[in-house]
Amino acid sequence: MKLTLRVWRQKNADAEGAMSTYEVDGISPDMSFLEMLDTLNEELILRGEDPVAFDHDCREGICGACSLVINGEAHGPERTTTCQLHMRAFKDGDTIDIEPWRAAAFPVIKDLVVDRSAFDRIIQAGGYITAPTGSAPEAHATPVPKPDADYAFEHAECIGCGACVAACPNGAAMLFTSAKINHLSVLPQGAPERETRVLDMVAQMDEEGFGGCTLTGECATACPKGIPLTSITSMNKEWLRATRKAGKR
Repeated sequence: MKLTLRVWRQKNADAEGAMSTYEVDGISPDMSFLEMLDTLNEELILRGEDPVAFDHDCREGICGACSLVINGEAHGPERTTTCQLHMRAFKDGDTIDIEPWRAAAFPVIKDLVVDRSAFDRIIQAGGYITAPTGSAPEAHATPVPKPDADYAFEHAECIGCGACVAACPNGAAMLFTSAKINHLSVLPQGAPERETRVLDMVAQMDEEGFGGCTLTGECATACPKGIPLTSITSMNKEWLRATRKAGKR
């Protein structure tokens, strides 16, 4: 396959960025998108040019690091992570636009790499769960109803990639934050800090400068792990309950 790549190049956070055009040839349809970028970078290095900086780690679709907007879509045309997107999703002769996540709370570090540490601070704001010290409890010592376990696992699948933020027209982080809150809200381990957790994490999300949610649904559509839009409404109910309880104290 021969492709034309229009790639966002930006030297650092303070520099002006722009799209640069590159031609790549000999791309196998079985390559992953990141392998295609590796091929481009090998050619750039051989020509003495600066390779394109992009984020990645596991390349197995489980770490969420491979954050790219491809032809205007977070992670590309398929509902998967960029590292699991293969070049057979494109056609010979295609022009592909490759950009970083676009959000005020995700400033560009270089080229396609953005600073997503705002997500880390939201999680840190949730604090720890109360757990007894000593030897490990028996596996069935704390029974959890299967619907609750399934609900918790569905939300725990969030890999924190940030596709929800990149896809949202408001740059909101509600789907990410709700997933991190909801996967603990129904479990006994998360019960003692249930109210303070949702209040603190939502407050931190707002402090980070993410946009407001208008429930357009783009976040759930772009999520590679299928976190449902109802996660946001569940978190909103948790927040209202905690706010009312805190107001009565």
